Amino acid sequence: MTDQRCQVAIVGGGPVGLALAVDLGLRGISCVLVERRRGLHNIPKGQNLTQRTLEHFHFWGIADELRASRVIPADFPGNFIVAYGSLASEHWYVPAARENVDRYFYQRGDRLPQYLAERVLRRRLADCASVETMYGWEAKAVNDADEGVRVEISDGTRRRTLMADYAVGCDGNRSLVRTQIGLSRSGTDYDRPMVLAVFRSRELHERLKRFPPAYIYRVVRKDLRGYWRFFGRVDDRSHWFFHAPASAKPRERAVRRLLHDAAGFDFSCSFDHIGSWNLHVSIADDYRRRRVFIAGDAAHSHPPYGGFGLNSGLEDAVNLGWKLAAVLEGWGGETLLRSYADERRPVIRETTKHFIEGRITEDRVFLDRFDPERNPDEFVRAWQEHRAAGARRTMAYVPHYEGSSVIAGPSAGVCGAIGEHRLTARAGHHLAPLRLASGVNAFEVLGRCFTLFAFDAEASAVGEFEHAARQLAIPLQVVRDRLEGSNRSYGARIVLVRPDQHVVWTGDTAPADAAALMSQVTGR
Repeated sequence: MTDQRCQVAIVGGGPVGLALAVDLGLRGISCVLVERRRGLHNIPKGQNLTQRTLEHFHFWGIADELRASRVIPADFPGNFIVAYGSLASEHWYVPAARENVDRYFYQRGDRLPQYLAERVLRRRLADCASVETMYGWEAKAVNDADEGVRVEISDGTRRRTLMADYAVGCDGNRSLVRTQIGLSRSGTDYDRPMVLAVFRSRELHERLKRFPPAYIYRVVRKDLRGYWRFFGRVDDRSHWFFHAPASAKPRERAVRRLLHDAAGFDFSCSFDHIGSWNLHVSIADDYRRRRVFIAGDAAHSHPPYGGFGLNSGLEDAVNLGWKLAAVLEGWGGETLLRSYADERRPVIRETTKHFIEGRITEDRVFLDRFDPERNPDEFVRAWQEHRAAGARRTMAYVPHYEGSSVIAGPSAGVCGAIGEHRLTARAGHHLAPLRLASGVNAFEVLGRCFTLFAFDAEASAVGEFEHAARQLAIPLQVVRDRLEGSNRSYGARIVLVRPDQHVVWTGDTAPADAAALMSQVTGR
């Protein structure tokens, strides 16, 4: 048994583990990534990548490569179709698309199967000299000791021990790491087995041309009790996936009937995969025990309603990555590590409650109350309001960290997922990608350290930040710009942004104590 030393051991090399390893590797942190799969699965899950997720790929230097891997054309609309009863129904609408908030992000969202995103991340990771990948190896035990975290791994014939300053479990819903460190979970088990079918059908593609081009086709009906049947495109021609409530182990004939019932017509198809999963929502009661953290599905799991799972997991990785690096490099403090769970858990909790469980409940109430056969006029009015409510929900999804201890936010601020999109620079919120007076976008000058934007700010105010950063050995870049044009929308002359593109402080003059502020936002 061989001991191997690293700064961070990452258990699980799905998209979240790969993303964390890339983020840390680009910062020069030594990591070992342990993943039992040598190759990649071919089940098309995690397809909807948000604007925020594409920003991460931009900063990892692989946004263009990711987009080159897509199997749906770049100009294919990101529409959803919601239909009552079946896809043959006269009652359907196109909900508000997530693209409506594009202006608040530096990148557009995109769509491609998770395994293609993983392939791009694996290739990027191969260029990170400080990261060792151990594909085909599996964690067997995780022990947090005084000298560090001991991770026992095996490839089936050999065993090794990794010794790390920190370990992160990115090993999915059945996380060994979470179990080993004794983190419990709470949530809701809906006791609803669901089917996932992956199939090919050119005929379905042709029959759905009655709708505007769309990526997802969702069916709601009373007997589903708020749960969804939905078709999703893998490509723009004939490759599909399908989710629906079903028996625990559905056979092909039963799945075919489900497909036809949801579509409202028969069509020919051939299956690539039929599987099942259980509809439940759970969140770990904490995301950390001493030197061991969890992220992604290991920390929170929920159904593929709205595409929150993969995107939230990648946000976990980015939030945790720079904080681990800061502590390992000596300029971040213990409070910074505590802030990972303090920031991310409330966001996930509110995402789950309002945007997933809340949607299930609202659909159930609507379907119980309104029926086009019983009262068609009333149904049509309610159906339009149902559409409007969905649009409001889409626009209200604004994850933020206003209440974080490492954010100089409002006194009554809290962390959460509900808010309002604004261009204004607000402490705890994602920075809007506005154009600077110099002509470049603000995101083009952001780096892996703290960034201070100074818009015609007094030199003495900027100097106080620079002096504090030198005193505390905090990496800080200063971007001086004229206050004119788009940057006026930030609403402040001085904007301090942390490495994950979230604003930590704004003002027109220097704070009362710049050193105290810099200590706070780095967890000192």
